[in-house]
Amino acid sequence: MRTSAYRRFFCAVAAVSAAIASGGTASAAANIVSNGSFEKPVVPAGSFQNFATGQSFTGWKVVGATGVISVVSGTFQSQGFTFNAKAGAQWIDLTGPGSKTATGVAQSVATTPGTTYQLTFWVGNINDPGGSFGVSSTVKIFVNGALKLTAVNSLHPTNHKQAWKEFTLAIKATSSHTRISFINGDPGTDDSNGLDVVQLS
Repeated sequence: MRTSAYRRFFCAVAAVSAAIASGGTASAAANIVSNGSFEKPVVPAGSFQNFATGQSFTGWKVVGATGVISVVSGTFQSQGFTFNAKAGAQWIDLTGPGSKTATGVAQSVATTPGTTYQLTFWVGNINDPGGSFGVSSTVKIFVNGALKLTAVNSLHPTNHKQAWKEFTLAIKATSSHTRISFINGDPGTDDSNGLDVVQLS
């Protein structure tokens, strides 16, 4: 009985493994996004570095409308607010200093056609009623040029810090490379829109 039970157990494990292998779903362990937490380039503590449309930095290219995005230190402070990162030491602001346009970042990653990948990312929001930072943050996600998700963070923290909200999107690859873009969707009156911890696996 014991031998028979073990045999059934290992057969079941093999069947599950085969189902996973043939299901066309990527492994959850491997993040194929480069510099997804925006730790490069390293900016001075409490500061930021701007990149204009058409420019590139580690793993990413600035795309969309003419404007700028900023790689921001998680200790940056302005108008009584602390702009903390979700993870690590840095994050990016899709609005840039005064940019407020439909500007963002894009990255093309190697993918296997037919495989479904899970995209996860965090959007940061500052609650500044009547102020320049607004009360919500909206990021539009494009896959190979097509809008797939509009992520809205309306969290209203009371501690004068940036609040982060996680979003997920399933992406089925159709070619050997998939281009993912994150574009600022805030109105022209909002001067803060955070993005951090981008993962595709």
